[in-house]
Amino acid sequence: MLKIHQIFIIKFLLLFVGALLVSSLISYISLKSIIINHTKEDLENSIVFIELDLKNVDNLDSYVSKIHKRTGLRVTLIDNNGVVIAETNADKNSMENHSNRYEIMHANNEKFAYITRYSKTIGADFLYIATKVMYKDKHIYIRLSKSLSKVMSDFYSLWSKLAVTFVFIILLAFYISKIMSKKIVYDIEQITSYLDEISNKNYNAIIKTRHFYEFLQISLLLKNLVKKLSSREKQKRKYTAKLRLMNKQRNDILSAISHEFKNPIASIMGYAQTLQEEPDINPKIRDKFLEKISSNGEKISIMLDRLSLAVKLENNDLELNETTFDLKPLCEEVAANLLSKHKNRHISVTAQACMIYADKTMIELALINLVDNALKYSESEVELILNENTVFVKDKGIGIKEEHLEHVSGKFYRVQKNSWDNSMGLGLSLVNYILKLHGASLDIQSTFGVGSTFSFSIKSMLKK
Repeated sequence: MLKIHQIFIIKFLLLFVGALLVSSLISYISLKSIIINHTKEDLENSIVFIELDLKNVDNLDSYVSKIHKRTGLRVTLIDNNGVVIAETNADKNSMENHSNRYEIMHANNEKFAYITRYSKTIGADFLYIATKVMYKDKHIYIRLSKSLSKVMSDFYSLWSKLAVTFVFIILLAFYISKIMSKKIVYDIEQITSYLDEISNKNYNAIIKTRHFYEFLQISLLLKNLVKKLSSREKQKRKYTAKLRLMNKQRNDILSAISHEFKNPIASIMGYAQTLQEEPDINPKIRDKFLEKISSNGEKISIMLDRLSLAVKLENNDLELNETTFDLKPLCEEVAANLLSKHKNRHISVTAQACMIYADKTMIELALINLVDNALKYSESEVELILNENTVFVKDKGIGIKEEHLEHVSGKFYRVQKNSWDNSMGLGLSLVNYILKLHGASLDIQSTFGVGSTFSFSIKSMLKK
């Protein structure tokens, strides 16, 4: 199967050669007609000169012979009865009567009569021209003729030169078409190579068409298309990454729920099964088991509430109920409530009166999570400080390693992955969400083995 540039070149050459042949045929016919007409004009002029000289001629045979030698023309003089009275190329006595010849008959009515005819006497095609003139008070006919072989040889000589020129033009056209073909092939290869790169998703590929405006337009359209494809590919990758992240988060939730709920549920089931199997158990032990079941149920409820709250905060489904309140009493209340759970621990509160405009429930939850987190990872005193528009929660616990600092506030992330508590790694994540809703952020400073300080600014919550 031919390629497009080959089809183009073949059609171009066929069209060019066809046009050249047609023009050659037309020029052939035109040139032939022009040369014959030019020959006729020469013969007419020659007859006019002969007619002028004929008045002073006595010997016609000598006269026509002299003309023939000078011009090469065949000269025939015919009397009014058609008898040849002088001839340059044949014996006049052996020639037949010419009264019925076309040129002689028409010379009676026309000034010049023409005919192209084969001469049996000479054995060649001749162009004849005849006219009727007065010679010594008698009408005679002057007939000149010229061999068409001579005329055509002149024509063929000219035509051969034109033919050589035509061949040269064809060769030149072929050479030019070959160069054009190479340029077309180059631009097409650039485009096909570019398309191959794009099919392999190499959107940074380069295309350089050089020779034809149309291919340049195609390359520009392809570049615009590639930009759109690249943009869509980036969007697709982002969407795919988002889906993967959502799936990972979903799996993390399921994994966290499965892991974190396992211990309290197992405890509930164990205590309940013991009570069922031993109906006569000591009342004090029964009450203790029931308290354990209630405590573990409360833990599960707290975990579910935190999980639900985290989801709502992340999906922006939670609206703040902002009011004006004093932050100092809230800090003291949070410390007192947590001490009731951790009776053997100590929480010191250092706070100044500070009126803020915020969601009290959300701020309380943030403080509870920060202090509870400090109690969880520290055996010593925990400090809750409200000073200079900043809240600090300090502990002297195990601290956090540097590689964990960037991740501890992420959802489901826990430093001690093998220990169990009821937070599911949501505590600091919830604090982050709550503070962002109030225009603040959580800052963590920690030294491993020394302790940690969690703080946030309340400047954005101050009552104006």
